[in-house]
Amino acid sequence: MISSSNQQAVDAAITSRRSIRAFLPQEVARADIEQLLQVAGRAPSGTNTQPWKVYVLTGQRKVQLTAAILAAHNDPAVAAQHTEEYAYYPSQWVSPFIDRRRKVGWDLYALLGLTRDNKAGMAAQHGKNYDFFGAPVGLIFTIDRVMEQGSWLDYGMFLQNIMVAARGRGLDTCPQAAFTQYHRIITEQLQLPDQETVVCGMALGYADHSKVENSLQTERMALQEFVKFVE
Repeated sequence: MISSSNQQAVDAAITSRRSIRAFLPQEVARADIEQLLQVAGRAPSGTNTQPWKVYVLTGQRKVQLTAAILAAHNDPAVAAQHTEEYAYYPSQWVSPFIDRRRKVGWDLYALLGLTRDNKAGMAAQHGKNYDFFGAPVGLIFTIDRVMEQGSWLDYGMFLQNIMVAARGRGLDTCPQAAFTQYHRIITEQLQLPDQETVVCGMALGYADHSKVENSLQTERMALQEFVKFVE
């Protein structure tokens, strides 16, 4: 039986989760990272396949990966040679999805004082992804290539567990599909086995609440917009 106080704590961990884009340099203890991931590993998966694998980067190894990716990302000719292994977003956008995508993007840029004409500023902001937005911990997630769509659904529950468990410990995160473009660099840097493919990255640390980008509040649909009771 879950008490009302426990329910409130769980709800608060879920509803306070946001994508944080500026972190303090404060380190996260390895024991806390290990405990967080162990708890997240209780995520459900079809026939208990547990398809997730996590590479935890800190210190110099995180710096090296960031430098390798940015060297490619900051050269348009080289960046064009790097493409995602799987399609995260649709090839053809339609409303209301494209409207939500545009709104969150321009809301963020407005907070940062970036206009449509400031292409360099927007590119620089996007490049911060590859430094895990300054977080002391970078997570890279992979999955075995033999696994199919159902396992990717399972993976999403695992990622959500990490983000919610982080909030319960006073930590913040930012899930990052941006890393998938540079999967070849990640594979080389982390010496990933051939059978593993990069799912995404994630920044983990303590939010810097003095940074304006962390004041972004994304909108969510009202219940009646996405729920239909069939009686």
